[in-house]
Amino acid sequence: MKFKLQKKHKKESSKWLNRHINDEFVQKSKKEGFRSRSSYKLIQINEKFDFLNSSKNILDLGCAPGGWLQVSKKFSPVETKILGIDKLNIEAIPGVWFYQGDIFKDKVVNYIETFFQKKIDLIMSDMSPNSTGNKKIDHLKILSLVERVIDISNQLLQKDGFIIIKIFQGGMQGDLMRSMKESFKNIKNFKPKASRKESPEMYLISQKK
Repeated sequence: MKFKLQKKHKKESSKWLNRHINDEFVQKSKKEGFRSRSSYKLIQINEKFDFLNSSKNILDLGCAPGGWLQVSKKFSPVETKILGIDKLNIEAIPGVWFYQGDIFKDKVVNYIETFFQKKIDLIMSDMSPNSTGNKKIDHLKILSLVERVIDISNQLLQKDGFIIIKIFQGGMQGDLMRSMKESFKNIKNFKPKASRKESPEMYLISQKK
């Protein structure tokens, strides 16, 4: 039984590796110097909603390995201040600041406030928690991350500033959109082409009232 499980796991791992190697956006990211295929998700979201060109202060929550920071630097004004936050360390990106910490800690939010010294134009998050294999637990962990990003945005995002959050289909988006209506406007759901078809992920894009 153990041997069969190991064999099945090895087969699934091999299938994932082959798909990853042959993935259009994995190949593009290597060719164009981006750290992850998810860079193209932000590029496509920006092509649809056009927020990077007008953002002078950008905060990326859960930024590792740095693909969204690279895109932000490339497509925002040269004077834009860009800060990434993550529990994991990342390799430095020229012209981008990074702080290693947990977004659930008050000291991290205090650091963000001190760094920008003003309200922020764009807060974005491509975070997703490590899967436990338990759908209920995973759903709660995802919801906790999303709610934390919204809380920080309520506190630090300026009027008309943009918030971009990864969410997952399956009952979450309806409740979130309803709960956000008090503080946010122009709430939209969008699934970029770079998101895999089989993935339940999508992105919520909105502006602060």
